[in-house]
Amino acid sequence: MNLLQQPVWRRAPSPRDQVRTVPEPSPAEAEPARTEPAEPAGPGEPAASAASDGAPESAAAPAAVPAAASRPRPLRELVLIAALFGVYKLGRLAASGRVDEAFRNARDVWDLERWLHLPSELHVQNGLLHSETLIRLANCYYAYVHFPATAAFLLFMYLRRPAYYRWVRWVVVALTAAGLVLHLTVPLAPPRMLTFTGLIDTGSRYGPSVYGAPQTDTVANQYAAMPSLHIGWAIIVAVGLIVACRTRWRWLWLAHPVLTVLVVVSTANHYWLDGIVVSFLLAVALVALRPFYRTARSAPGAGLRTDPGAARVR
Repeated sequence: MNLLQQPVWRRAPSPRDQVRTVPEPSPAEAEPARTEPAEPAGPGEPAASAASDGAPESAAAPAAVPAAASRPRPLRELVLIAALFGVYKLGRLAASGRVDEAFRNARDVWDLERWLHLPSELHVQNGLLHSETLIRLANCYYAYVHFPATAAFLLFMYLRRPAYYRWVRWVVVALTAAGLVLHLTVPLAPPRMLTFTGLIDTGSRYGPSVYGAPQTDTVANQYAAMPSLHIGWAIIVAVGLIVACRTRWRWLWLAHPVLTVLVVVSTANHYWLDGIVVSFLLAVALVALRPFYRTARSAPGAGLRTDPGAARVR
């Protein structure tokens, strides 16, 4: 029996069996993408700036360089310093006629030092008299270092440390004014004029000397030994440079006031008490002018070179 193979009819797929295609969401309906936090930039890599709400990224602002402290006008400073120096010289000369009082005060100062058991100025001078070269060097230091060193110091502070210049200028003015008051109220003959002490005037005997005969000297008042501005100004120079500079060698400036003390005592131009009194006056001036120091300390560029971008002095 021949059986005919019947065709197999396949059922057409139903629409239910078809996979439904899900339409892609529109950009408005899409879920906002999460923003991952940016990793910190490594060394040498530029930092990435984040843009918010599609706004364009702005260029990074350059780092601000602190401006150097401004200097006072040079002409005004020269006039001010010249005027103050003129007043000081005139004030010293105004007190030059009280000779007897100056010698009485000198004897009192000498006796007070012996009562306080201070070292004798004569012993310091005897140590210097062993060498004529040392004597001449001490006389030159007394004659040629005092004013030039102070002027060079003020010029350096004005040009390279303007933040500290106003502070040191007022310290010098305050100390000099206090010294002038003492010169006027307490005339004092220097120890080189006291023959009973055994001290000699090394300047007049070995040279160089900055003083002539006291009776005919119209330039300086030789009866104004108290206080010693040689010592006071030397301390200001050392303190100002130590504070305003950052080099490790700045502490060597302390040698300037130490040498000045030894020089003025060994040449018989000042007593120990002249240096002690001026140190006390300077301490008072530094405390009174501390606001100026704080202003200088907090000024932009304090301790830096005045040209922008320069490194700190080491």
